[in-house]
Amino acid sequence: MSEVIKNRYEFVVLFEVENGNPNGDPDAGNMPRIDAETGYGIVTDVCLKRKIRNYVETVKGDSKGYKIYIKDSVPLNTSDKSAYEGLEITAEEAQKSKGGKDDLIRDYMCANFFDIRTFGAVMVTFVKAKLNCGQVRGPVQIGFARSVDPIVQQEITITRVAITTEEDFKKKGTEMGRKHIVPYALYRAEGYISANLAKKVTGFSEDDLQLLWEAIINMFEHDHSAARGKMNVRELIVFKHESEFGNTQAYRLFDTITINRNDETKPARKYSDYKISVDIEKIPKEVQCIRMI
Repeated sequence: MSEVIKNRYEFVVLFEVENGNPNGDPDAGNMPRIDAETGYGIVTDVCLKRKIRNYVETVKGDSKGYKIYIKDSVPLNTSDKSAYEGLEITAEEAQKSKGGKDDLIRDYMCANFFDIRTFGAVMVTFVKAKLNCGQVRGPVQIGFARSVDPIVQQEITITRVAITTEEDFKKKGTEMGRKHIVPYALYRAEGYISANLAKKVTGFSEDDLQLLWEAIINMFEHDHSAARGKMNVRELIVFKHESEFGNTQAYRLFDTITINRNDETKPARKYSDYKISVDIEKIPKEVQCIRMI
């Protein structure tokens, strides 16, 4: 494992969806999430982190130091038990130590699980399983993604020939269904990376950072589905500070990125309908701007 990161970072991700549902809302019949007041589309941070976790799991598997804590079909306390087993500590011994083994258990989880080291986690299943691996605040935080323009939610009626039951098959040859899509939208998400938290808490390293960039750029490449349509990451713009605590406020860096439509008279239907620019003159000399795509 390489050394812990020493620089603060902010980053902006631009990704597109074409004829798909980027993040369905279960409270609205799985329609694409939307800000009801403005009509702008929303993709949650949980959705984006899931894509990153899936990519890391795909390329790393269960490699040492790169396990995924929050994953499908694996209860959290199954992963919690691995710390106790790896350290040869029982739950009763941990409780009797009155916090004396807490840091040891927490550090084991950070060292072995990439997503804990990156995003943090609440690793307490004390009520039922009496396991406590601590609570970790991760150095990498990602906000909700928001569409650049208001989106149009469309409900498409589809016909299928696969009948659900034998009784229905005797009565009809097709069934009707619904599919929710956004014809086209460009989304913007903003993120933060704290070198201070990486140093003090999780040990998020330079190798982890490079894997994170790789995962963000490719987070939709191994996650295609008919429901999500065509999704691609189009830009990853990274601001690297010279210092651990940063050289300017994050919003000042985010404000240097502007996205404009080339033709306001018609709706956008492709990435080239937009012009993305970064005002380098407004970025302090102590901050490096890196356009990774």
